[in-house]
Amino acid sequence: MLRIAMISTPFIPVPPKAYGGTELVVYELVEGLLDRGHQVTLFATGDSHTRATLHALYHEAIWPPDHFRELDHVSWAMRQAAEGGYDVVHAHSPSALALSRLAPGPPLVYTIHHAQEPVLSRYYAHFEGVDFVCISRDQCRRETGTAWCSVIHHGLDASRYQWSEQAEPYVCFVGRLAREKGPVTAIDAATRARVAIRMAGSIHPEDQSYVEDKVLRRMGGPGVTWMGPIGPDQKIPLLRDARALLAPIEWNEPFGLILIEALLSGCPVVAFGRGSVPELVEHGLTGFVASSESDMVELIRPGGPVDGLDRRRIREIAVRRFDRSRMVADYERVYQAAVERGRRPDLRPITAA
Repeated sequence: MLRIAMISTPFIPVPPKAYGGTELVVYELVEGLLDRGHQVTLFATGDSHTRATLHALYHEAIWPPDHFRELDHVSWAMRQAAEGGYDVVHAHSPSALALSRLAPGPPLVYTIHHAQEPVLSRYYAHFEGVDFVCISRDQCRRETGTAWCSVIHHGLDASRYQWSEQAEPYVCFVGRLAREKGPVTAIDAATRARVAIRMAGSIHPEDQSYVEDKVLRRMGGPGVTWMGPIGPDQKIPLLRDARALLAPIEWNEPFGLILIEALLSGCPVVAFGRGSVPELVEHGLTGFVASSESDMVELIRPGGPVDGLDRRRIREIAVRRFDRSRMVADYERVYQAAVERGRRPDLRPITAA
């Protein structure tokens, strides 16, 4: 049994009410670690909900993100963690790395949740004693700031997701309405394939002009339904009944959390093969890696390849690969290695999967 200090962000509560990938993963990890008998203290915002001991500097989540409040939150949490007698600290904000110098304590594990950024890679290179975790092999290959890292795919509580043998006659898109997420391609592919599409997601300020210029005029097209931002109560049945989730991403996404949510719902994923997609989607078995918009059109036509996939099999594979129990076991190994290395500095860290 380990005593673990888990430091989330101050931007979104744990778990998120709607959008919030990192905070959802933090929630799943914390709850799974508690199930395994560990003692966990979660440093998050006061509007979070968890079975763990919750410590909060801010009563409510801060949105949009504010660098100085993030620094305030993390410095406070790191000081608490250094003085709390924990076996390991697991942080999800990069400022925790530098702050660990001011409040040295137990071993620090840091999960990289973002795509490779040169300025952060140069920063990471200064912290050889930290156990870095990447969330996909593709992300790890691109990250230049770490001499080594573990690779742990995200996991979710599979029991929360429903699945059905029969799909309804629509495909869906769930995600930020941002250029790199490909919402325009999703709508255009569905329109060309003559299938209905349900669009769900949030609009961030930096994407507003793109949405107004490219996306909104397509929302009124035939067969296109705009659902806006959705929470679990809407997302679970949406994925359960969809013929496919479309993810025509235009960037090297480190991990597509919505992809595994779809797979846990027995819903095939049709995505472009960027970033982590080839690791998550088994082509021809749990979905398809499309090469272009035209390829996506052919895959999702009524009676096309997506309708020939076994939704029960998709669900079974997803539970084996992406249930949170697997993620928790992977992190346990990283924690134990970090603790042992704290006792034996000569030990080598776990290497990438």
